Amino acid sequence: MISVTELRTGAVFEDQGQYFLVVSYEHTTIARGSGNVRVKVKNLSTGGTIEKSFNTGARVTEASLDRKKVQYLYSDSQIHVMDMQSFEQVSIDKGLVSDAIKFLKEGMEIELYSVEDKPLHIQIPKIVDYKISQTGGSARGNTVGASQKEAVLENGLVVKVPLFIKTGEMIRVDTRSGQYVERAK
Repeated sequence: MISVTELRTGAVFEDQGQYFLVVSYEHTTIARGSGNVRVKVKNLSTGGTIEKSFNTGARVTEASLDRKKVQYLYSDSQIHVMDMQSFEQVSIDKGLVSDAIKFLKEGMEIELYSVEDKPLHIQIPKIVDYKISQTGGSARGNTVGASQKEAVLENGLVVKVPLFIKTGEMIRVDTRSGQYVERAK
């Protein structure tokens, strides 16, 4: 058991038989009253994000979560990854990676969270480099505002990019928002 005041971003705890990953942490105190700890957490079983509030003296069960680097191989009805140390292949249910699946590309290193060898969640990098496989042209002088065009990336994801980006270039995409960040160097 750990105190809720020890929870920080990235910590994992168990509550009512479910595992939660702390996304944000806020400790507030009220004049002449006890403090409150408000955490925004992601349920690792369902993928949903909720807010939980605890009194300062409350305690939660610390989860013995295993984190390891794995490499994404491919997906069919499940996601297949390989442990980078033992080269063992693991299959993960697509429901655990709901939003992240569209950002996965072959050979990408991701972090796998598991409890007692049961995969719970994957964490993908915040910024990922992709090669543009197809994009439209742009008409000269068609730049009145911040004009953008659609580009299809190597993994099939479609993002909006500036008009100067061409097919075959490498770009960086923010996986939290799905938006173009910059050209990859």
